[in-house]
Amino acid sequence: MREGSFELPVDGGAIRGDRGGAGRPALLLHGGAAIPDYLGECAEELDGLFSTIRYTQRGTPPSEAPGPYTIESHMADAIAVLDSLGLERAWAIGHSWGGHLALHLAVAHPERIAGALCISPLGADPSVFDDFDQSLGRTLTPAQLDRIREIDELRRAGEVEEADLVERFALIWVPFFARPEDATPPPARVGVQASIQTNRSIAEHFERGTLARRLRGVGAPVLFVHGEDDPLPPRSSTETAALIPGALVETIQDCGHFPWIEQPAAFRAAVESLLDRIRA
Repeated sequence: MREGSFELPVDGGAIRGDRGGAGRPALLLHGGAAIPDYLGECAEELDGLFSTIRYTQRGTPPSEAPGPYTIESHMADAIAVLDSLGLERAWAIGHSWGGHLALHLAVAHPERIAGALCISPLGADPSVFDDFDQSLGRTLTPAQLDRIREIDELRRAGEVEEADLVERFALIWVPFFARPEDATPPPARVGVQASIQTNRSIAEHFERGTLARRLRGVGAPVLFVHGEDDPLPPRSSTETAALIPGALVETIQDCGHFPWIEQPAAFRAAVESLLDRIRA
């Protein structure tokens, strides 16, 4: 698949990304939050089904744009990317936190979102973080878990440094994979203020119940693909899908948090199946 880069100027910086492939236009929204885009292989697996537009979200190199870093500002960037490329509507395809962002776009900007595909997403219920913590407890040492909690506290207090956040991702990265040998390198950069502020914004929206209240009104097709062995549990998809009229879910066996890496053929087949079901 051939891609071309693009740059969207914003106040004080720019959003930078890549565009390519053939099919329905779609925004690819990476997880993290506040790490560089890693969805190149995902875009390749979706080629022919979707033409993809992927970019690093504001506040992390190479998208060195200033705050605020909130769900609202991330949604505004997504819409601005569509505008800059002359697209009236597109699918929102998000992984992990990016799936959460895709759901917010479907709620807040239904006129711009043709559909949403959420891949191993953070859904509408924050209690899945408890399941995630329990899963980590089965694979990491007590000292590693204590260090993750310490970094989380520093982030909540706004006192964390990039080295701390890079360390946190390094600790949790391999457990995201069903087979450790499939693990990709963890992120080497994290946007500190983007991480602090975006996670605060996520927490604030959970407290307000934004998605839990408003997903019932989504009219566009919403599809979920989730790895059966993902430490962010499959119920994050199935319980969120239950809130959305007509939403569909496919789970992939022997798969963790990154389906297009761990089970690429099954991932492509699951997306094709879901698209066939909504056409039917």
